[in-house]
Parts: sequence; C-alpha cells; structure tokens
Amino acid sequence: MQIDKFNPLEDEMIQVMDEKGEIINPELMPELTEEEMLHLYHTMRKARTIDSVALSLQRQGRMLTYASNLGQEGAQVGSGYALKETDWAVPAFRELGMWLIKGWPVEKILQYWYGSEWGSHMGKELRLLPISVPISSHFQHAAGIALASKLRGEKDVTIAYTGDGGTSQGDFHEALNFAAVFKTPNVFFIQNNQFAISVPRSKQTASKNLAMKAIAYGMPGIHVDGNDIFAVLAVTRAAVEYARENGPVLIEAHTYRMGAHTTSDDPTKYRTDSDVNPWKAKDPVLRLENYLMKKGVLTEEDIHALTEPLEKEVMDAYKSIEFSSDTKVEEIFAYHYEEMTPQLQDQLDEYQAFLKGAESDV
Repeated sequence: MQIDKFNPLEDEMIQVMDEKGEIINPELMPELTEEEMLHLYHTMRKARTIDSVALSLQRQGRMLTYASNLGQEGAQVGSGYALKETDWAVPAFRELGMWLIKGWPVEKILQYWYGSEWGSHMGKELRLLPISVPISSHFQHAAGIALASKLRGEKDVTIAYTGDGGTSQGDFHEALNFAAVFKTPNVFFIQNNQFAISVPRSKQTASKNLAMKAIAYGMPGIHVDGNDIFAVLAVTRAAVEYARENGPVLIEAHTYRMGAHTTSDDPTKYRTDSDVNPWKAKDPVLRLENYLMKKGVLTEEDIHALTEPLEKEVMDAYKSIEFSSDTKVEEIFAYHYEEMTPQLQDQLDEYQAFLKGAESDV
C-alpha cells in the first residue's frame, strides 16, 4: 500500500472487511497467520473485559474515574500491532487495546486508574509513554521523541493518539507543523469516535473528514474504517514504514464511542439510542468474530470459553493492586525529571521542613 497515493479530499474511507466479516478488498488484506488473528481477537476481548470489570469496580467505589474504550478496540489493537518493539507509542487516555498489544501489563493499567502513581511506571524496556489526560499536549512530546530518534539514526517511529476533539487544540497543529517541517518519523493517529465529551464531531470542524487536515502541513493523510481491524492494521503498517523513511503521516480512524466519555459522564444528555444503535452492527469485536468463525478458526464454544478466564485474569490483576499504599509525596518531586531540578528540590525541602515543624508541634 502506497500511503501517499490516497487523497483524503476525495473522502474515501479504506475498508478491508465489511460489517458481516466478509473481505471486500482482498488486495489490502494484511499478511497474518491464524495464530496472529486469534491473538488480535483475544487482545480485543481482553480490552473489553477490562472495560467491563473496571466500570463495575468504579461503580462500587473501588476505582477512580475510568474512561471506557467500548467500541474502539479495533482501532487500538490494529494500530498497536503495526509497531515494532523499538517504536514509541504516545497515548492519550483511551488507548486500552494499544496498551495491551504493546505490552503494558493489566495490573499496571488498573493501578493507574486506581490512583497510584506507580501505574505510570513503564520501565526502560517498554517504549510507551504514560497516559496523557491534557488534550493533545502529548503530540509535541511525540514530535520531540521522533526528532531525537532521527538525529540518533535509530529508524524508530513514534505514534501518537488523540480523539477528534484533540484536533481543535493548538498543540495538535503545532506538532504536525513541526513534524512536517523536520520530516520526523511520526504517525499521528486520530481516534474519531464522533464526540469530544458531549460535543459532536460536526462542532469541531467543517472539514469533510479529519484526515484532510494533513494536506495543509505537507504530509499524507488517510481515512480508515476504525472498526475494521484489518484495515487499521494495513493502513498503520504502511504509515509506519512510510514515516520511518520519509516523514510524518496523519491517520483518521472512523469509529464510535459506545459508552460514556468517562464514568463522570452521562451520554444520554447529548445523544439518543437511535444515534448509538446503528453502530452496534459495526462492532469491531463482532466483526472479527464473524470473520474468524467463517474461516473455521473460531467457534461459539471458543468464544464462550474465553469469558470466565479473562474475567478471572482481570480480577486477579486488580486484587494484586487493591489496597496498595498511596503514593508518597516525595515521589511526586522525584520522578518529574531524570534529575530533580533546583526548583523542585527547594519545594521538596520546604515540604519536609513543614513536616518536621508539624511533628514538633504534636
């Protein structure tokens, strides 16, 4: 696939597999073994299980605010699987499937949403940045990482994720402009789930699609069906290899947020069942299930047999971090930079002096 041959101005959306699990563009079908396909399906199911368990725990008061990924698993798992181990991933806060396929352990994911700073500790081997809640600010980080990789001659690509609402932020435009000028090995991935909290995509931009924004910066842009995991994988693989040699690419994955923005949100206030129901037929998990069943590598029994082990895996992971001690205040100062700045050291000294004074008053 020649990524720079697609014209987003034509508003073409790349598909490989239709909603019934039929391959409609076999020439774009990515090369995958049956074992790989089952691995992708298992990861999508695991992401959906984490969603279900986390939402239940949050409603019980055992987790903090949680951001659901329901309906977006294809965009996340497909794009993440296109990366090499040495490629960097810079997420926002709704990339659960990518985190799993990239290697972030379930217990660490849950630890983050549990409220522990240690949930953001990735280690040196995993080239994955922690969750970024500020919208699109991490795009500039991604451009910087990619420039560093280029200057070092490492041939590593950095992919960064945002939602459709993120394209309205200045950081988004600044990062794309910088990346295009310096031809950094970046893939900028928009999960267009149709809503920025309660604001629909139509209120974000008057453009036909979001992929066409790439043209103004001088980079390829491509629009893909985000609920078609094969199309996402094929497009992202091509984008990653293009970026590795030539410079940045912008991908818009057309998907839908089936659940609430977060557990603090009530989507019934801004959309109706008639808005949501048509997307149930486009479910990325069911679409891949249908394909695998027709191919004879997955059965109804296999599908049902996954449910209990996955739920147990997720709950066991949660129990391993539940009641974990709170983050020590000192750690907040220690892990902002590789070496603590003089300003942070002054603040830490002031905090420790306050503690000593408080203890002496007791």
